[in-house]
Amino acid sequence: MEHKKYNSINKSVRKKDAMQLLLGKPVYTKDLVPENALVVKLLRSPHANAIVNSIDTKVAKLVPNVVDIYTWEDVPNNRFTNAGQTYPEASPYDRLIIDRHVRFVGDVVAIVAAENEKAAIKALKLIKVDYEVLEPVLDFRTAKDNKILVHPEDNWLAPCEVGGTNKRNLVASEQSEYGDVEGVLADCDIVLDRTYHTKAFNQAMMETFRTYTSYDRYGRLHVISSTQIVFHVRRILSHALGIPKNMIRVEKPRIGGGFGAKQTAVSEVYPAFVTMKTGRPAMIVFTREESQIAGSPRHEMEVRVKLGANKDGKIRVLDLYTLSNSGAYGEHGPTTVGLSGHKSIPMYTGSLEAHRFNFDVVYTNTMAAGAYRGYGATQGIFALETTVNELAETLDMDPTVIREMNMLKEGMVMPAYYNEIASACALDKCLAHCKEMFDWDNKYPVRDMGNGKVRCAGIGMAMQGSCISNLDVGSATVKLNDDGTYNLMIGAADMGTGCDTILAQMVAECMDCSVDDVTVFGADTDASPYDSGSYASSTTYITGKAVEKACTDLKKSMCSIAAGLMDCSEDEVVFEKGILKRINTDQAVTIAEVGVKSQLNNSIITQASASHSSPVSPPPYMVGMVEIELDKLTGEVTILDFMSVVDCGIPINPALARIQAEGGIVQGIGHTLFENVTFDATGRMVESSLMQYRLPTRLDMGNLKVEFEHSFEPTGPFGAKSIGEIVINTPAPAIAHAIYRATGVWHRELPITPEQIAMGK
Repeated sequence: MEHKKYNSINKSVRKKDAMQLLLGKPVYTKDLVPENALVVKLLRSPHANAIVNSIDTKVAKLVPNVVDIYTWEDVPNNRFTNAGQTYPEASPYDRLIIDRHVRFVGDVVAIVAAENEKAAIKALKLIKVDYEVLEPVLDFRTAKDNKILVHPEDNWLAPCEVGGTNKRNLVASEQSEYGDVEGVLADCDIVLDRTYHTKAFNQAMMETFRTYTSYDRYGRLHVISSTQIVFHVRRILSHALGIPKNMIRVEKPRIGGGFGAKQTAVSEVYPAFVTMKTGRPAMIVFTREESQIAGSPRHEMEVRVKLGANKDGKIRVLDLYTLSNSGAYGEHGPTTVGLSGHKSIPMYTGSLEAHRFNFDVVYTNTMAAGAYRGYGATQGIFALETTVNELAETLDMDPTVIREMNMLKEGMVMPAYYNEIASACALDKCLAHCKEMFDWDNKYPVRDMGNGKVRCAGIGMAMQGSCISNLDVGSATVKLNDDGTYNLMIGAADMGTGCDTILAQMVAECMDCSVDDVTVFGADTDASPYDSGSYASSTTYITGKAVEKACTDLKKSMCSIAAGLMDCSEDEVVFEKGILKRINTDQAVTIAEVGVKSQLNNSIITQASASHSSPVSPPPYMVGMVEIELDKLTGEVTILDFMSVVDCGIPINPALARIQAEGGIVQGIGHTLFENVTFDATGRMVESSLMQYRLPTRLDMGNLKVEFEHSFEPTGPFGAKSIGEIVINTPAPAIAHAIYRATGVWHRELPITPEQIAMGK
């Protein structure tokens, strides 16, 4: 398809914050905190399930520089959720700021406020707690209808009906079916019934959770936090603290990574409560250990796949059941699980006659899960794509051919994806492109390298979404300055993804100016227009469309002012190449002249705000191929090449899009081969530091190569779709496939460790 040539779109321009970050300027939350802020520390439970019988803080309060210590007796009895999602929240209201009933190792028992960190840490050691230790539920396979209830309280509340009940340890449950699943399964030549298990992987972002709070000069609670969701944090704090939303202001500075972890309000409520009680500024900074044991990791899931196919490779029916472990609290539990089916099954729309997708989300006495890039699709795609690869191996078919036969193609209706139409789908082109770039035909065969080492290849494909359809709202305000430059105000949070830059490129394209002429501000609940936040891959697609709308409205106002300057009607003025011209004349005025005039005897505003929501969530698509070298003696896997082709519509900034893809691929490699989350018999997380929780380094990722296939999404800004999340989804199935090719063993649990490979299990 031939696409329009753009001036600022589909161009790799430097990030707006690049020089600030490179020069080490004070841009992060902790950089902005005054020295007199109280240090907030949390006493955490050593037990997975217990009741606090009593807590003695008298000695701890005598420590010099300790200001106060708060327990469950001091906090409001308002149940709330930490999940940063659009109201009404799907996640249950099951938290208190501090609960007498602690539900996982790391749950909060007391809040210490002190003048300095040394005093706070000393006080933590002197608090005496008497616990009634209860038997925990640690295995999520036994949690549903277990006699042990993680949330036995009577004031547990589900704002939305999602099939959950605390009396059954159920956060959510649902069943859906299309076509005659059992009938088609019975008629298939081959039925594969496989179960997969993925762990609760940690985001391990460089900047841990942290929040600063104070009262501003108007007596309002001012919150500066490393968060993706400023407007949701305001609502969460309002519920938890029992104060009106208009008495809370939340802003975010630069964010040192989030990957979804900061779509949950993990840290905000504690310093906010301290500021409310003391009237003083307060700051909490999670240690790395706290972020590991009490953060918001990926949901552990078990996904059962039934796949029915003919001998010729036609996939006729898919049946998925997902069991998701929400941990001690229900944040994001009802919403992540849906993606495990709705973002995997539709990839095979081309051949499916029937499908079924059921799920249960359960409570256990482990760390509460949350949002992580891929948001449930990652787990479902690993399971389904690995099953498809097994079908190909069973039939002795090339797995690229079996996908070509069955895959979704442009124009198809996707019954498993809310009956949306794949209006922009280059998945088939991605596969063909990746196959050629990777040299699949030569790398797919297993090659013995000697010394017990073999080389081989694997494949995975993926889809995601570009927003939460019929729900997410993105907004933008664009303002003309008197020098002819522009201010862009947004509520979306740039967490290193580059959305400030990408949205500025859209303004530059609309207004025929340089990206340097656009200053970006956000996100601040007082100054920014409402935005759901940076999650669900929605910023480019949803907020970007709001930018387009705002620029269109601003141009109209500018044309009105220009008409006055040129003494003509507005209909005679056109906005062209950054100048306002009168049609069929030589008359013209500059943007700067309009900007100056807007401040002189003028009643036409040169500022425009717009909001956008979408009834659809057009998927981006991706194909990934990996070549590995596997040592059969030690089980060590070395990534040689990982190549992928992505369809994100029109990439607004190809360099940033490529970086997103490369980063997601590395995270996917980490989940597949290195990262592990295990709990001991008491419910304590073993990998509590980065010494035990192994992350991939540059030496582990091999040669990465990312290219793009363009499609044009008519509902997106400039034809764009999302890219943020899909990029993490192909490494797991591709690497698992390659390991099978090398060893003859299918590994259905992540991570796949060298020990498991060497032992053949």
